[in-house]
Amino acid sequence: MSPAPIDAIDTDDVHAAAAGDRHAFERLYRLHIGRIYGAVHRLAGYDHARAEDLTQEAFVRAWQKLPGFRHESAFGTWLYRLAVNVALMDIRARGADPVRMVDDEHLPDPGEAPFCAAERDELQRAIGKLPPRARAVLVLHDIEGWRHEDIGHELGVAVGTSKAQLHRARLLLRNALGEPR
Repeated sequence: MSPAPIDAIDTDDVHAAAAGDRHAFERLYRLHIGRIYGAVHRLAGYDHARAEDLTQEAFVRAWQKLPGFRHESAFGTWLYRLAVNVALMDIRARGADPVRMVDDEHLPDPGEAPFCAAERDELQRAIGKLPPRARAVLVLHDIEGWRHEDIGHELGVAVGTSKAQLHRARLLLRNALGEPR
């Protein structure tokens, strides 16, 4: 017998939590914390403390907005989008427009970052060192699997701008990893 899908497990707890049941919300938290923290952690440049703060902020907002959840999508999808929005708002609040181009003079020096692309920790560090603007598009597209149309809509830019930013982010990442362009 296969386990019930997460959406089916969520339904009862979402209704209970929306009615104020903190234990139901705690179960939702435990079920979704890994995915939410992972996405926020990547968008926060692998800064653990900042990612923890942003994840906490996302769950606080989810608790506050849960009574208005319309069940038009799965709870996990709604929560994920809310968390990504929290992380993107943090990027903007820090004065980092998520889609501004980075000048060549601000490229990381490959000699300063002895990373090997085959090793996960080193790749994460390289992504974390990307400017927030480049990192946002790269993470949303290449790691989180968003389409350019969705990224453009979320960031308020044209699809072509999202594609250009992704191209630029990949060049920056290759440079940081010491790979040829």
